[in-house]
Amino acid sequence: MTPEPITRHPPPLRGRVISTQDWRDLTFVHWEVDPALVERFMPAGVRPDVHEDRTYVGLVPFRMVGVSVGRGPGIPYFGTFLETNVRLYSVDRTGRRGVVFLSLDTDRAAAVPTIRAVIGAPYRWARMRFTRDVRPDGDVLTYDATLRRLGDRPAGRVVVRVGEVREPTPVDDFLTARWGAHVARRRGTTFVPNTHEPWTLRDAELLELEDGLLASVGLTGLAERPPDLVAFSDGVHAEFGPPARVGG
Repeated sequence: MTPEPITRHPPPLRGRVISTQDWRDLTFVHWEVDPALVERFMPAGVRPDVHEDRTYVGLVPFRMVGVSVGRGPGIPYFGTFLETNVRLYSVDRTGRRGVVFLSLDTDRAAAVPTIRAVIGAPYRWARMRFTRDVRPDGDVLTYDATLRRLGDRPAGRVVVRVGEVREPTPVDDFLTARWGAHVARRRGTTFVPNTHEPWTLRDAELLELEDGLLASVGLTGLAERPPDLVAFSDGVHAEFGPPARVGG
């Protein structure tokens, strides 16, 4: 099946909205890789999506704000937390494009079993810290993450300087215009759809990178070379629909 066209505007959600949330202060760090490197991570019925015969591994730290049930108000305290995900880019048998999360680390322990149970996403509990240093030559953002299961030893650090707004490139659209996630479940792969406004991207300069998160999911050594793409966004408001089975 030919993959669906890439568009900055999402298709309408089918069915009820199961959650809304704001994604804020996102940094996108990406490495270009051979699709064969990540094929083994794909759920059943899903393959790596490619742009000019290459695919990407993403490391994306950000702030999750105001997670709600349905279109209700954001859940106090538990609905706002820090998150860093390691993600791949996927397309299923119907041509539907999405992402595959290899890990989603959060500093809100209560979110881990809840989200795992509802949609099956591989959330993990971590110590995390986010700081923003306002500077005349561009704000400097620091994201730190330490996996609890690794005995509190450093697992990841990303430091970037944020630049000016820029026009998205075709690769930016390939990486960010994703309207759902492919998730491996016991009874088969599901697709969790989402919708949000088009991304506004900014240039970003990577000042520091220490990796333990890519290595923790089996991508050891990837972060030893500089990333191919780095970008920043102030964020979007997202809505999620119910998971649907990926057809055979």
